[in-house]
This record gives sequence, C-alpha cells and structure tokens, in this order.
Amino acid sequence: MTAIRTQLPAPSPRENREPHRAAEGVPTRDLPRPSERLLRWFTAYTRWYVARHFHAVRLLGAAPAPPPPEVPLVVYLNHPSWWDPLLCLLARAAFFAERRSFAPIEAAMLARYRFFARLGFFGIEPDSARGAARFLRVAGTILRAPNAALWLTPQGRFCDARQRPAGFKPGLGHLAARLERAVFLPLALELTYWEERTPEALLHFGRPVEVARHTPRLPAAWTACLEAALEQAQEALAAAALRRDPAEFQVLLRGAAGVGGGYDLWRRLRAAWRGEPFTPEHGRR
Repeated sequence: MTAIRTQLPAPSPRENREPHRAAEGVPTRDLPRPSERLLRWFTAYTRWYVARHFHAVRLLGAAPAPPPPEVPLVVYLNHPSWWDPLLCLLARAAFFAERRSFAPIEAAMLARYRFFARLGFFGIEPDSARGAARFLRVAGTILRAPNAALWLTPQGRFCDARQRPAGFKPGLGHLAARLERAVFLPLALELTYWEERTPEALLHFGRPVEVARHTPRLPAAWTACLEAALEQAQEALAAAALRRDPAEFQVLLRGAAGVGGGYDLWRRLRAAWRGEPFTPEHGRR
C-alpha cells in the first residue's frame, strides 16, 4: 500500500496581503463526494489490517468532546509514519463518525488512486501558488457545510515524533485566519514498541483551539499558536509512552500478540496441560 502524504502548500503573496479575506467557493463538482458505503468497507478493512500489524491502538486521556454540528472542525496532527491516515480513519470512526471528513492529498497521488476521492480526499499541487489557492478555496467551502471535518498534516512531510519545533508549513495558519469560527483539534501520534513483538500505536488529543475565543491575528501568529498546542500534546504523549503503563490508555483496537508459530503453539499446549488460560501477551495487558 502506498503512503498517503498530505501537504499544505505556502500561500501566495497576494494571500499574504489579504489574510482575513473570506475564502471563495468552488463548484460542487470540484469537491470530493465521499461514499458512505465505501468508507464503511474501507474502515472495516483498516481495522483488520492495523490489527495484523500492531499490538494495540491506544488513546491517552479522555475522548475529545465534539463541537456542535454547526461549528467546523479541523483535526491537525504530526506526521511520523505511513500509518497516519489509517490511524486517522480509526479515530474518525471512533469519535467523529457523524461528521463528513475530508483531507488533502497530492493531485498526482489522487490521479493514481482515484477511489481516494470517494473516501473524502481532494487533490492539491504542493509547493505552488495555484495549489495553495486551491487548498484554501476547497477547505473554506468544505468547512462552511454543517458537520464537516478536515484532517491535516501541517508538517507536510514525514517527521520524527520527537522533532521540535514541529515545523508547520504556513497553510494551516492562513486557514485559521480566514475562519470566523472553527475548532482546531491537535492530535499527537506516536508508534513505539513495549513488551510485544508488534508495536503500539498511541494517540492523544490535545486541548482544542477555538477560533471564536481568540482575537483576530495574522496567519503567522496562528501558525505559532496551533504548533504550540500540538507540541504540548506530543510532550504529554511522549511522557506516557516512556512510562509504558497501559492503564493510562484506553484501547481503541486490540491486535496481534505473542510470537506466533511453533513457540506459541508450545506455550498454548503447556497452558492446557497445566489447566491454565493461555495468554499470548508477554507483558502487561
């Protein structure tokens, strides 16, 4: 499976001079039209696929409180791995299933995998003024609809989860400067190994940033504000990952455990001989 790399391009000089200008709409035919049936199927496939490759998908802290349907939602996250879009799909199903979710993707990638458009992806041209303008127009149009959610990776490239500063590209700040009301929700992701053969996928939602509660600010100031909110969530998740205490997390998906093959068969037979339940995990649950 090819990695999905979303990228926010830098806005054009004209947009820098007009940071608070309302985003222009785009024709309905140019917007992605997600298929609920395909989305349900692909989410089920994702659960099976992720469960094969991870010991568990875990959430640190409480589940996020969704904003009212009329308030646009932007979930933005760090981008440590190829797995990020699949983990976002699981998070969407667990916490934001009632919202229609969208995300940008490189236009060339969308041309190769057209079914992504039926999952809510829309194409952009990275690192170009035209691509920046299109992103802001499409994102603005999407977020004017009720129950809409936009998922973004503002780093624009794969980055280690420990990288500080997070290094956002300016597109997210320009989007925030154009919106009168919206909730920007930071999502920290980290993949790590604990006691099992397969890794843990760790998620943590940070403190939401409500645009309406802030005084108007320039895009650069928004970028700094949103970057700081994500870094705070990343620091909390990193500290919990180091403690390796599953009790701090709730399990969103439980997957592969044990070594497999002849070794686990021997362990299973030994447990049966002793009249004990067989537990494939080596460490704590």
